[in-house]
Amino acid sequence: MRRIFGKAPEKAPAPTLDATSSRLSGRGDTLDDKIKKLDEQLIKHREAIQKLRPGPAQDNAKRRALNVLKQKRLYENQREQLYSQQYNVDQTAFMMESVQDSVQTVQAMKAAGKELKTAMKRDELDISGIERMQDDMADIMDMHNDIQEVLGQNYGVPDDIDEEELLGELDALEADMAFEAEEQAAGALPSYLQEQELPEAPQGGGHLPAEPEQGFPAMRT
Repeated sequence: MRRIFGKAPEKAPAPTLDATSSRLSGRGDTLDDKIKKLDEQLIKHREAIQKLRPGPAQDNAKRRALNVLKQKRLYENQREQLYSQQYNVDQTAFMMESVQDSVQTVQAMKAAGKELKTAMKRDELDISGIERMQDDMADIMDMHNDIQEVLGQNYGVPDDIDEEELLGELDALEADMAFEAEEQAAGALPSYLQEQELPEAPQGGGHLPAEPEQGFPAMRT
């Protein structure tokens, strides 16, 4: 049969959305370049019309400018059509990518669900064993705290210290410190740095009696 009718021609693969979008974008760039060149021509025609006086020459310049303007409008309409086509292609590509992402997400979640089910069946995650482990850890922590409390006891500290007496001493010490701070703020020296005043020396007849000189008595002649 193939010898008689020949081999059927293979169908060309359908163009991809990315390739179609790129081709439309290239055609749009070409039209943009053409429109830009026509704008430059229109500027030159306008300058020429302004320089010419009313008459046949100016009418001819206007007709040439009108033809260029019609060509520009044609290219602009084609460019708008390409914009619409490219927009539709891009929207379709975006939807295709979104569908593919959704499929991959579902597949990944299914695989993760199977792995979680397998992991939850492991002996290490038995709830009863975890509760026993937590109870054992709590007992160990209590035992550790008891050991630290015993090791932290002070030796040689009397047990009959009056707590109220200690609080009174602390209050007195706090008051002294506050008073010293006020004196320093006022520029005065603390009490333990101040010089103590000495008693004054006695005035007038306050001399001590002279002690008699010791020695031999004077001899009479």
